[in-house]
Amino acid sequence: MKKALFTLGLICTLVNSVRTQNPPNSKVVLQAFWWDYWNSNYPEGWSAYLIDLAPRLKNMGIDAVWIPPTYKNTGINSVGYSPFDHYDLGDKYQKGETATRVGNKNDLLKMIAVFHSNGIEVIQDVVLNHVDNAGSAFGAGGQDQFALTNYDDGTTGGYKNFRYVCYETPATDESESDYLNRKGRWSKNWTNFYPNQFNACCNNDLNSVYWGPDISYEGNAYGGSSCSNCYNPAQSENYMRDEARNWFIWYKKQTGVDGYRFDAVKHFSTAVVEDLLFNAQNNAGFASGGSEMFAVGEFVGGGNQLDDWANATQNRAGTFDFSLREGIYAMVQSGGLYNLAQIPSLQQNNRQRTSPFVNNHDTFRPQFDNNGNYVGWNTGDELAPHINPFDPRIEAAHAIMFAVDGAPIVFMEDLFNLSNSNRFWHDPQNETDLPVRSALENIIWCHQKLEFKTGAYNVRFQAQDHLVIERSAKAIISVNDNWTDWQTATIQTNFAAGTQLHDYSGANSNDVFVDVNGQVQISTPPCDGSNIRRGYSIWGPAGISGGFSPSKIVTQQEWEMANDLGDSHSFSLQQGGALQPNSIEEQYVGRIYCDTGIFTIDAYPTSNTEEIELLVYDVLTGSVLQSVVGVGNLVLSYSLNTPAEIDIKIRNVNASNLGQVVRVKASYYAPDKIIETSVGLESIFSNDLNVSIYPNPTKGVFEVKCSNASQVNATIKILNVTGKVLLEDKVNLNSSVSKNISSFSPGIYFVKLQSGNREKVTRIIKY
Repeated sequence: MKKALFTLGLICTLVNSVRTQNPPNSKVVLQAFWWDYWNSNYPEGWSAYLIDLAPRLKNMGIDAVWIPPTYKNTGINSVGYSPFDHYDLGDKYQKGETATRVGNKNDLLKMIAVFHSNGIEVIQDVVLNHVDNAGSAFGAGGQDQFALTNYDDGTTGGYKNFRYVCYETPATDESESDYLNRKGRWSKNWTNFYPNQFNACCNNDLNSVYWGPDISYEGNAYGGSSCSNCYNPAQSENYMRDEARNWFIWYKKQTGVDGYRFDAVKHFSTAVVEDLLFNAQNNAGFASGGSEMFAVGEFVGGGNQLDDWANATQNRAGTFDFSLREGIYAMVQSGGLYNLAQIPSLQQNNRQRTSPFVNNHDTFRPQFDNNGNYVGWNTGDELAPHINPFDPRIEAAHAIMFAVDGAPIVFMEDLFNLSNSNRFWHDPQNETDLPVRSALENIIWCHQKLEFKTGAYNVRFQAQDHLVIERSAKAIISVNDNWTDWQTATIQTNFAAGTQLHDYSGANSNDVFVDVNGQVQISTPPCDGSNIRRGYSIWGPAGISGGFSPSKIVTQQEWEMANDLGDSHSFSLQQGGALQPNSIEEQYVGRIYCDTGIFTIDAYPTSNTEEIELLVYDVLTGSVLQSVVGVGNLVLSYSLNTPAEIDIKIRNVNASNLGQVVRVKASYYAPDKIIETSVGLESIFSNDLNVSIYPNPTKGVFEVKCSNASQVNATIKILNVTGKVLLEDKVNLNSSVSKNISSFSPGIYFVKLQSGNREKVTRIIKY
């Protein structure tokens, strides 16, 4: 390791490295999950799955990934659309779990940083119209009897008391009393939902209950719970809107995400969306996204409705273009009888931030066999009918989507063939395990390399079976809906006379030349598969080639060390909490994954008189790399010779210090892929059990869970780095297993779990 560096200039260098590859109205966004996403090699670990996939996406030219909701639901059985605690990113032990389906908070932040180092932005899915599953792990304390009796919504049974664990009040048990006295941020009462004393229920899209207690964002929707002997802080006017805004800014700072997708925006006010986006764009300090921050809302409706919604957000967010998608679906389903000339008129008029799409998780709900292959469709669960990715006309559908205005959203099930007997256990790094559909990969390449969206949108030819769109002097995209016949048209273009145009789809082997009048003849293959491409060709200036090397994006993430955030439970990540009065014990801030070179940590205490120490640890060795002591704001910069996971901690220097809240910000680059830094003991054993350990690192007590053991009785062993067995025990895997290594010295250990002929070895850090 190199010696520590202390400089403010380094921070400016990192911040100025931020860049946008494409503006928001042309960004290629991959929806990087499907409904009920899961891979048995990555249990509770979609973050790790996406980290392994990231380099492939970079090489394909993907600008941004849309990730699923990442806050705590009822458990990993939920895919994220039934939020319980928006402030729990997989770091609190509640609802019987620490991690979410995406992973724990460390995993999430690492995934975002790795995508940034691949030059890919991260778009977070957010659900703000409802919350769900009030109560402890068993529902205790969640029901407000007064709400049920006097303000029954007919659906939720009065489960409208929402209380959350935090550093000050971890879960000591799952009783009603324990639950109702948890003091985590953004608690909620029946007064915050429809119906309440001022706002009726269930007669329009805004106030109807669909997926849980429906949030009432009106300024008068505030007040206490009817519970007695519970944590019941006072609320004031605009409570829910203010708290949503506070969370939104906190999340932007904490995670470093680059944009947002809003779920079910028809069911809460556009004023809330505009408010949150304005503040995330302009009032989030270092994390402010600016006017070009990507944002899109899921509004299912016609073109005029989409326009009205986008206009109402002051064009801070666009919409998924369901109007255009309806036409694309009709084209695919009509078997050649659809009139392609209609397509240009179907796009919504407000296209400043529109997002055309072919499929997404809400329109695509297949039924599977045991290997994950399609055997049918759950059409009753689809917001709009699916388009089968094996349909011959889907290539033409994607060519249309990329040709028109907007930021195209690519669905993962369309880009990759997941119906190949590997859905549930494929390796995302392996191109055979997870094969890409070459046509869509080709269209993405053309969109990026020919710079579609930097050219004005011109419809050059419209007929029953043939549609030709020019992105002015950049590319010509031609679509053919006929099953057997090529389509040819001579079109006017904005290309200079004599320009040599090449078909980058590969459908045509011969180049063509623009004549003296600016015209050129374009030919496009049929949909029957007789050509390498089905129903599209893409023409651009000859001589363009190469792959993608987007600039790295610096990751900046900030932890707010406050008692109403984080969790001190031994099964949690044990992060958070204000600096405690009269204590010099280290508080665990969080973890980052750093590439070689310099990373910088800033600390912003609320007091300018209390002396504090900021420390960074190498997770692998458990050793302190550097610390800095002082009063007021602190800066610690350190240069790594090799990639490393870094733990950040902070403490009072003097036992007489008063308690205080501290904000801690990390600025760093991650490696663009996982660099193996293990001492290697894991590779000695077969690793075919799905084992989770929380917390890790641990002060001593940790929990082991196994989701695929071959038998109930198992053996657990704790080993040191030389492989020596320090502890061995027989355990029953019907429930989680708790172990205590408090007497062990700080350092690296390994937990080996063996069930029948299957076993798993996992590294754990004791500090």
